[in-house]
Amino acid sequence: MGQTLKCISPIDGSVYAERETLPPEAAAERVTAARAAQAAWAARPLQERVDLVMAGVAAVGAMNDDIVPELAHMMGRPVRYGGEFGGFKERASHMAQIAAEALADIQVGEDATFKRYIKHVPHGVVLVVAPWNYPYMTAINTVAPALIAGNTVVLKHATQTLLVGERMAQALQSAGIPADVFQNMFLDHDTTSALIADRAFDFVNFTGSVGGGQAMERAAAGTFTGVGTELGGKDPGYVMEDADLDAAVDTLIDGAMFNAGQCCCGIERIYVHESLYDAFVEKAVAIVNTYKLGNPLEAETTIGPMANVRFAAEVRSQIAEAVAAGAVAQIAAFAEDDGGAYLTPQILTNVTHDMRVMRDESFGPVVGIMKVSSDAEAIDLMNDSEFGLTASLWTGDVERATRVGDQIETGTVFMNRADYLDPGLCWTGCKNTGRGGGLSVIGYHNLTRPKSYHLKKVTG
Repeated sequence: MGQTLKCISPIDGSVYAERETLPPEAAAERVTAARAAQAAWAARPLQERVDLVMAGVAAVGAMNDDIVPELAHMMGRPVRYGGEFGGFKERASHMAQIAAEALADIQVGEDATFKRYIKHVPHGVVLVVAPWNYPYMTAINTVAPALIAGNTVVLKHATQTLLVGERMAQALQSAGIPADVFQNMFLDHDTTSALIADRAFDFVNFTGSVGGGQAMERAAAGTFTGVGTELGGKDPGYVMEDADLDAAVDTLIDGAMFNAGQCCCGIERIYVHESLYDAFVEKAVAIVNTYKLGNPLEAETTIGPMANVRFAAEVRSQIAEAVAAGAVAQIAAFAEDDGGAYLTPQILTNVTHDMRVMRDESFGPVVGIMKVSSDAEAIDLMNDSEFGLTASLWTGDVERATRVGDQIETGTVFMNRADYLDPGLCWTGCKNTGRGGGLSVIGYHNLTRPKSYHLKKVTG
């Protein structure tokens, strides 16, 4: 018998779902089955793999009426937002559309004597370790292109969203993808690490904490197994003096607070030019005061509980430390704030980078706002972080945004938008946010290996 994984619902603290982890021997047998199935899967025509994956995506969509309340129970997102299927489908569809071009052989040259080209060959068995905050969208980022590229896939999902992997396996297998080609597995940390160390997988994609990413790399040390990671973030927004103020406030505050602030590329720090600072703060506070904190199953709720009491405790700790050090909390405690998972969304002013709330990942509904007087000052502050996922710049000047963006240590530069993952662009980060890249043509490059063909036609 393995361990028991329990999903504790943030709605009321009850056990919503539980599953037994696979014993190490059983897990190894299932990975062996995935490896045995890989060659036949890769040998299928590319379009056939694309069609099967997209049929599986449609099957997930058919479950959406059940999935939306299920997500509310598991991680607290209000049902009014309708789940993740829009983004889930958008990402898979884009990767399906670009597959033929992205995976085409690279032609180096051919004449009467030689033919030379480079193939994109699937790694083999890919392990996808997915997080709970956007459990469907983050998983499909890798699952869809990995399968399309000819890999077999093992999905290990977060305990907080225990049922997501089962849903995806049910959907993809119902569409005709063989059970050994895409598998959902319930694994404990030790078994996962042991499998990686034993070279059970040919590539590992991990989305989660810095500590989790370090554990993956330690397990893979010396195996030469590729590890792609998307880890922490502390994404900044910078509002320049020529910005559309209303658009900046609406977008950045939504980016900070949506999903109770539990977004990989959520806005956690905002720097506003001194000429707009007071107006920005006033408008931001007014927006947050309209939020309705409550049970995510109720239609009027606009912000639900954080996914786990311990996540909320970390955010409360960061806020309390900042206030004790001189920060000003702009939002009075909501009546629904229970001291547990239900947490008042907070805006902090008079903050500095000496405070953890401006340095450590918060991953909750809190944002600090600072006044700046120049691009140079804003750039220094945006780069004063161990993380680098996205940065959001607000200006009417594309050249200025490009010039500032070139100086920011980040994976993505947004201008006049935030908190969006464009599947046509590489989703990547730098510093402690991790390494590698998903989606776009680069996502396919990372899920395959190059294989060169140097064919000499004439030997005489």
